[in-house]
Amino acid sequence: MSRSSARILDEYLVASAKAGDRRSFQLLARRWHRKLVAHAWRLTGDPDAARDAAQEGWIEIVRGIGRLQDERAFPSWAYRIVSRRCARQIGAAVRRRELAQTAVAEPTAEHWEEPGAGLDHDRLRAAVRVLPQEQRAAVALFHLEEMSVAEVAVALNVPVGTVKTRLMHARRKLRAALEGEE
Repeated sequence: MSRSSARILDEYLVASAKAGDRRSFQLLARRWHRKLVAHAWRLTGDPDAARDAAQEGWIEIVRGIGRLQDERAFPSWAYRIVSRRCARQIGAAVRRRELAQTAVAEPTAEHWEEPGAGLDHDRLRAAVRVLPQEQRAAVALFHLEEMSVAEVAVALNVPVGTVKTRLMHARRKLRAALEGEE
């Protein structure tokens, strides 16, 4: 099995950059920058965010290239670094949009209606309003938006187990609040 000349050149440039050759690192960056930006763009969907993620990725690559043990691993290593940067950017964007606040906006009565349930919708909405913000968000996304636990976890940027715990505690509090009022 023969390796392509491009891969051999990349391996040589990585080895030289690890040895401290700045010119080799510049050539490596010139060869890989567009690929890393394109990868980031696919992940973020935003060209500006993609350029930022790739730039931040290069900072980490510069700092860590000396610890890269196998020159052949550079492509997957560099893509992984940029992928992590994109994930951080996406997580920050989600937090900035305050997804939890928008998910718990005052629900309308039709969201809660179940034929024959006989439940006072105002009492239920009031009970949901007093839940901690994290639990309100989980309840709203899971029950009102009909998202799966995994989807709620992605939306809130928390592990699946955390979503399950929040839903469990929220249900207990809602049950106690609604049964206590009867």
